Amino acid sequence: MTDATVPSSGTPRDVLAGLDALTRKVRAAQRGTWFPLLLLGLLTLGGVLVGRLTFEVSTVPCPAAEAAAGAGCTLIKQGSPVYWPVGLALAYAATAVFYIRRSRNRGVGTPVRPYVLTGIVLVGVVSATAYWSVRQGVPQPGDPVDLWGLRLDPDSGVTRFVERLNGNAAAVGLPLLVLARVERSRALLLLAAVYLAIELVPLTTGWAGIDTASPWSVLPRYGVPGALLLLGALGFGLAELSGRRRAA
Repeated sequence: MTDATVPSSGTPRDVLAGLDALTRKVRAAQRGTWFPLLLLGLLTLGGVLVGRLTFEVSTVPCPAAEAAAGAGCTLIKQGSPVYWPVGLALAYAATAVFYIRRSRNRGVGTPVRPYVLTGIVLVGVVSATAYWSVRQGVPQPGDPVDLWGLRLDPDSGVTRFVERLNGNAAAVGLPLLVLARVERSRALLLLAAVYLAIELVPLTTGWAGIDTASPWSVLPRYGVPGALLLLGALGFGLAELSGRRRAA
């Protein structure tokens, strides 16, 4: 019986380099970031059209502090109570189907479940909170904001921040952070951070030359984040196409 030396296929450094290259290829095959960004971008821009079609102006009694003037206050209603919950739920469901089919076609699974579940749960939380706030009717100007039984000052900065958070910042921005973690994408993490900053910082209509009483007053609110999401979808889509060409 003799001992024989088995030739090594490479140094440990070469083996590790090969594993790193394989890991990068697998992660690239798993990613499909452009698709959810495209759906969310189109859905957000669709909010502009929904706001325009549902625009309504009415005169309501003013708060006690302003009632002495003898004139009523203007109340503007825009938006549909079902557009965002249904639209976002369908977007997350379509994203799940897209990633499942992609995994079957490429033979590489993608752990997209945390993103989809986080999105659907947060859509439910945001919708329930919004319903709770208006269950007694649309709040009149100056009325306290009812947040799960808490009567918050409508003029408080904290209240305004919570109101902005209880919207697309939570239902879209936070799930994007989860997707960035799932796909280990720094670019998506940066995009999600910028998106959250846009959603949490109030955008006035003055810079766009649109009056607050205009039917298009929601254009800055939805147009800016919608454009960001679509540009992100375009960028990730081009990056994926470029990667396929290099691999071919």
